[in-house]
Amino acid sequence: MSEPEIFELGQVTLQRGLTLPRAFLAYKTYGTLAADKSNAVLYPTSYGAHHTDIDWLIGAGRILDPTRHFIVTPNQFGNGLSSSPSNLPEPYGLGRNPHFSHWDNVHAQKRLLEEKFGITKLKLIYGWSMGGQQALHWGAIFPDKVERLCALCTSARTSPHNKVFLEGIRATLTADGAWRDGRFTERPVQAIRAFARVYAGWAMSQAFYRARLWETIGFASLEDFLVRAWEGNFLRRQGEDLLSMIETWYHSDISDNAIYGGDLGKALGSISAHSVIMPSTTDLYFTPEDSEAETRQMPNAEFRPIRSIWGHRAGNPIQNPHDEAFIRTAVEELLAR
Repeated sequence: MSEPEIFELGQVTLQRGLTLPRAFLAYKTYGTLAADKSNAVLYPTSYGAHHTDIDWLIGAGRILDPTRHFIVTPNQFGNGLSSSPSNLPEPYGLGRNPHFSHWDNVHAQKRLLEEKFGITKLKLIYGWSMGGQQALHWGAIFPDKVERLCALCTSARTSPHNKVFLEGIRATLTADGAWRDGRFTERPVQAIRAFARVYAGWAMSQAFYRARLWETIGFASLEDFLVRAWEGNFLRRQGEDLLSMIETWYHSDISDNAIYGGDLGKALGSISAHSVIMPSTTDLYFTPEDSEAETRQMPNAEFRPIRSIWGHRAGNPIQNPHDEAFIRTAVEELLAR
């Protein structure tokens, strides 16, 4: 486990109105910050992920190169390392957990960058899935502070169909007998195992399963893949934190703030950063059609789909060197602009 550093935010009032007396971000850095601060890259976390789950792509010759860039990976609120239901003192917990938004995430991240490192402009913000949502929030809320943006398998506003998926996994978690009075009274093992199996059916494409690609990445059977890759992944997390991140994802909308008043087109049109938007052609919940419609409204954005049968996970190709190479080329070209 690569232990994170902690940035104390002090008292923070969240977008939805509740106040945390002591909020904090857990974060990790890679590489060396240039004297003129010109090589800063922000790489936020995705759903259920800690920084250790996504830092595989940081390295010489990988997608993000720490020999060239100073990479900051902040753990999003709710993931169990930064302020989250599982680590908040009373009166929170016990069924009284605050709602975290991406507005809260990006404002906390801005403070981390400015107050800890003196970074006032990002060379690049790179994000997959919920990390991509944070990237797009940065681009809309702080357009003068982001030079380049790469967002993979994500959306500027959570679509109705994506919400159906989230309703399903939330209902699976809260159907556990341990869920009482708005909280888990014991570890919901059955629910998390079921949640993981539902998630596996959405995250990978039908073609992935038809081709039995789990056999190419070290799994002896489909059951082996579901138990070790999916149940094992989510059993590492607390039920309350999984629900918290679902709420953040469900309500993700770059225009849901006083700046844009719900006008998504205006918010997308305000993203001035040179951007590459990279959906997977087989993503079942962040569809390429939705992504293309959003990209058309961004003034400096290229739509570059990942043609892959790895579904949503094409955007996080830890076991898929072909898609990793495609993404690395796109990032290199974006950085050369």
